[in-house]
Amino acid sequence: MGCAHSRFTVLFEGPFWIGLYEREENGLYAACKVTFGAEPSDAEVYVFLNRHWGSLRFSPAVAAGTAARKAPGYKRAMRAARAQTAQAGPGTRARQALAAQREQQAVQRQAAAKRRREASEARRFALRRQKRKEKHRGH
Repeated sequence: MGCAHSRFTVLFEGPFWIGLYEREENGLYAACKVTFGAEPSDAEVYVFLNRHWGSLRFSPAVAAGTAARKAPGYKRAMRAARAQTAQAGPGTRARQALAAQREQQAVQRQAAAKRRREASEARRFALRRQKRKEKHRGH
């Protein structure tokens, strides 16, 4: 049975507050970025996660590359949490995972645009062919 760790960080990036949800499960790491408008309260974050947990779009899973961790003691965990809140921003792994997700979405968007463009061209070609046929027949 694999070990699962998750962390949700709310931070200010640009003009918006964002939430960065990181999860590590069975040796795989995935991240999800959620954009909030104004600074969310703890209650708003809690309600958001309860309501939208199933619809969160995580990045493709990458190898976590960390050894199994032993649960830290209470004081050590508090100290680590305090140190993490003092850090400037999300970790490199999260950035890489989100970049991979953006890349994947761009590929999907380009493929959909290509399908739409080809369908439009085929429709216009059929219309031109029909018009030429009608002109050829005469009145």
